[in-house]
Formats: sequence, structure tokens, C-alpha cells
Amino acid sequence: MFRIPKYKKLLVAFGLITTHLVSAQQLNFSDSWQLLQNKNNSLAAQRANVEHYQHLEKADNALNYPTITLGANYTHLDDDITLSGEDIYDSLDSTGQSTLAALSSELGLDLTSISSTSAEQDMFNSSIRALWPIYTGGRISAAQSYSEGRTDEALAQLKMETEARFDDLSQYYFSVVLAQQILTTRQSVEDGLIQHRDFAIKLEQQGQIAKVERLQAEASLANAIVERKKAQRDVEITTAALTEILNQKDPVIPNSTLFTNRSLPPLSAFTEQTLASYPGLDILTAKDKQAKSSIKAEKGKYYPEVYLYGDYNLYEDDSLASQLTPDWFVGIGVNIPLMENTGRSRKVQAAQSAVLQVRHLRQQAIQDLTVLVKKTYYQAQQAIEETQGLEASLKLATENLNLRKKSFNQGLATSLDVVDAQLSLASIQTQQQVARFNYIIALNKLLALSDKMSTFSQYESNALQANSLEDNS
Repeated sequence: MFRIPKYKKLLVAFGLITTHLVSAQQLNFSDSWQLLQNKNNSLAAQRANVEHYQHLEKADNALNYPTITLGANYTHLDDDITLSGEDIYDSLDSTGQSTLAALSSELGLDLTSISSTSAEQDMFNSSIRALWPIYTGGRISAAQSYSEGRTDEALAQLKMETEARFDDLSQYYFSVVLAQQILTTRQSVEDGLIQHRDFAIKLEQQGQIAKVERLQAEASLANAIVERKKAQRDVEITTAALTEILNQKDPVIPNSTLFTNRSLPPLSAFTEQTLASYPGLDILTAKDKQAKSSIKAEKGKYYPEVYLYGDYNLYEDDSLASQLTPDWFVGIGVNIPLMENTGRSRKVQAAQSAVLQVRHLRQQAIQDLTVLVKKTYYQAQQAIEETQGLEASLKLATENLNLRKKSFNQGLATSLDVVDAQLSLASIQTQQQVARFNYIIALNKLLALSDKMSTFSQYESNALQANSLEDNS
């Protein structure tokens, strides 16, 4: 029977997966993380949200400046405004009236019958008006502080979204790596069972084993082929998912490997850093700032408002009324609240309740974070211990497989013995790969929680160096 060399079969297996990946790009995890930050739509949306509140914060800073408006008025009256001599006479005191009567008699004129148009029926004027609040009971500073709190909250939400995407990428990326490792293991099992099947055929032909032994070898090989194809499909599925989350058209192929470190920094280091930098706590701090600003704003409604104002006429009709009106004026005004209908006292109480709510939420969040960090840390340690503990089992399973193969060739073991040994080795290899995968997922969650995502490459490098030293020894 014609046999395909092992290296060619591996090429064929991976060729089945990558025939449609002609333009595939290979990326390590760090490069994939940089790509995701540039291409991810949810992060882009959060950055836009930050810009939104930054612009609103700058807008509220303008509350310190005066308001200047250019206004124009056109007014149509029901009739011209006229002023008669009689109106003037009636408005005078007794001395003025006597003087006017004497003047009328001396001139021989009836001055009370004279009239003057002080304003025509259609009037138009324009002016520049200015209003500058100089004291508002702290309401302006409260509004600005509230805006700062909203910006702080948006920044914390962006940071939290970034950490969530890092955690997601870790799952997607290393799921592909794990699937590739499992495919390699399944291919190795298939290669071993092909070799075993070929020996079984020869031994049957030589009359050294029964037909059932050869059938057992062929049945085990058929099952191995099915498992290898399933592993190939898993690689295709996880690769497609990774490519999608990175928002790429060309498939992304990971070139990072699964690993574990010999040890981790102490639990206290992760806990302290998480409580100092976790964005969820920053969000609560920002909400606390907003609630306190609301208290200040509501209390400010009890205080008077002082403002400067002024007006300068740019254009006015040529009328007596316009001539009597000053071209400009300035002044200072005060508004003192006596009674209002906004429920300011209740709003102060509501804001105080919000501060209390945030305080309790913060304490609960600290407890939950402490538990989460501890749980994740122990999961990572467990994965390290499992990986190291399986080394002895791996050596034993490898030696047992070699022994079973020799015994079968010598007629001292059954085909089932060889198959069991082959599958046992593959099971331990897979278990170790899964343990490494679990370690990386737990490690990256710890790094995300403690805002140390940029240090992942250091853990990866230290693991590779340690493996290199072990190989050389």
C-alpha cells in the first residue's frame, strides 16, 4: 500500500484549512491588540462619546463670560404718538401753568392748542445688549463641575470598554491557537494510527495477528480521521471569528503560542493595582462628583443672582421720543428668589441620596473586585500547576506508546492496546494545551483588571526564555 510521508500529510491537513486564506496575514497577540484598538467600532464609539462630553465641558466654561446680543426691533403702533399743548399744560404744576398762561397771553397765542408728534406709527431701532452674571450662588461653578464629572465618566467608560475588548480578543485569539494545537495533536494521532494500521495489515498477511486486530486498527483510524476533520473545522470557525472581531477582510492567522509562566507576582500586587486603577471605580467617582455638583447647584437657587447689564443704540428713528432716549446705559441688577416652583429643597435631598447611593455602590464594587481578582489569580495558579503536573504523565504516556508499538509488532500486545496508548497520549497533550489556554485567559483578565495590559508581552517573553533554557539543558 502506498503511504504518504508524514510531513506531506501535515501540509495537506493545513492546506485544507488555508486554501481560501490566500491573503491571510499572520499576527502575534500584541499586534492583534493594536489592530483591534484601531479598527474596533465599539471603541471608536466610546472615543466619540468622550469627545462629545469634552465639547460640552468646554461649552459650559463659557458660562463665565458675558452674553452680548445684537438686536433690532420694528414696531407698528395703532396710531402716531402725539403730545398736545394741553397735555403739557396739565402735566405742569401750578407755577408752570401760571407761567405758560402768562406767556400765551403776552404772545396772543393759545399754546395749549399746539400739538407735536413724538413718535410715528412705524418705529425701528437696533442696539447691542450685554448681560454679565457676576454672582449666581455657585450655580455656574456647579454646572462646570457637573460637566467635568460627565467627561470623567466618559473617559472611564472608554477605559472599561478597552479592557473588555482586550479580554474578548484574548478569548478569540487564543481559541484559534488552541484549535491549531488540537489539530496538530489530532493529526499526530491520525499519523500514528495510519502507521499502526499498515503494520497490522503486514502482520495479518504474515499470519501473526487475527483479522479482528487489523479491523480494530482500521476502525480506530477511521475515528481518528473524523476527529481530525472536526479539529480542522474548529480552526476554520475560530479563525473566522478572530478575523471578524479584528474587522479585517483577509483572514488573520495567529503566530503566538500557548504558554505558562513559572510563577505570578503576588496576589496583593494585582489587588492593589486593580483597586487603584479599575475604571468601574472611576465611573462611580465621576457620578459622585456629578451628584455633589447637583447639590451645590440646587442650594445655589437659595442665593441672589447679581449681574451687570448694558445697552447701546446703534440706530433709531428721527423722532422726538428717540431724541429723548439715551444712546447708552449700563447698570447692575439683583434677583432675589423668594418663592419658586421647581422643588429645590427636594432636589437637594435627591442629590444627597444619589451621593449616598454611589458611596454604597463603591464599597460593594471594591468587595466584588477583590473577590474577582482573587478567583482569577487562583485560576491562573491552578493552570500553572496543572501544566507542570502533566509533564510526568506526558513522559509516561509517550514511553507507554513506544512500548505498546514494539509489543504489538512482536505479537505481545493487541491493536486495542496501541490505540489506547495513542489516545491516552493525545488526551494528556490536549489537557496540557487547555491548561495553558486557561492560564493565558486568566492572566489577561488579571492584566485587564489591573490596567497592565501592555505587560502581556513581558510574560510571553519570559515564558519563551524559560522554555528555551529548559530545551538547552
